[in-house]
Amino acid sequence: MCFIHTYYILYNIKFVCLFKTVDNLDIMKLSIIIPAYNEKNTILEILKRIGSVDLSLEKEIIIVDDHSTDGTVDILKKLDRNRYKIIFKEKNEGKGAAIKTGLEHARGEIIIFQDADLEYDPRDYPAMIRPILENRTEVVLGVRIKPERDERKRKLLYWLSLFGNKLITWTTNLLFWNNAGEYESCYKAFTRRLLDTISIKANGFEYDNELICKILKKGYKTIDVPIRYYPRNYRAGKKIKWQDGFKILLTIIKERF
Repeated sequence: MCFIHTYYILYNIKFVCLFKTVDNLDIMKLSIIIPAYNEKNTILEILKRIGSVDLSLEKEIIIVDDHSTDGTVDILKKLDRNRYKIIFKEKNEGKGAAIKTGLEHARGEIIIFQDADLEYDPRDYPAMIRPILENRTEVVLGVRIKPERDERKRKLLYWLSLFGNKLITWTTNLLFWNNAGEYESCYKAFTRRLLDTISIKANGFEYDNELICKILKKGYKTIDVPIRYYPRNYRAGKKIKWQDGFKILLTIIKERF
């Protein structure tokens, strides 16, 4: 008990010397990477919402279709290639693999991930990139503001998912000496120069976790930003499964030890 008490005291003290310092950045462009798989009903709307966000930076929108089979490909082929960078993968390899492909084509000094559904609000971009523009960090994590009314709470799966999310957060914070509020939201922003120093093996949903763990191991400080969240109900379908939760936990533990 004494050890646990001591840990939590130390855990809440910010040791500035443990973290990398942030040099000034010459930032001109934000690259938005959208991994898309079977999102024909939402892809045009999310692109419209992204386009309506007013930023001081130039926006570069990169869409990576992960071999959709529902008609998403046909929609993307009709888009203006002068406005969007669109990459079509020849086989489905996972969200992480799609992000890797997007990074190969990204030219912005800041990178942000965007799901192709409508659960996340691009109006949060300014808040997500502000800590980087202010040279306070090189990695920002979005922490979802839970909606007051959520019909998913009637399902046991919701509470199991919530427990899994908390377990992932607690495990990562404990093993990597961090104090983030969440790691599983879609919105994460990074400097390109930081991402260029890290190689990721994972191709699935665990991609984000491997990336964050390697960033924390390098000594970088994360900053939380509250973001809007509009969850799809279970009838609309969730691509992440319980098996992915086990992969994520295994990835976190493996990266630590």
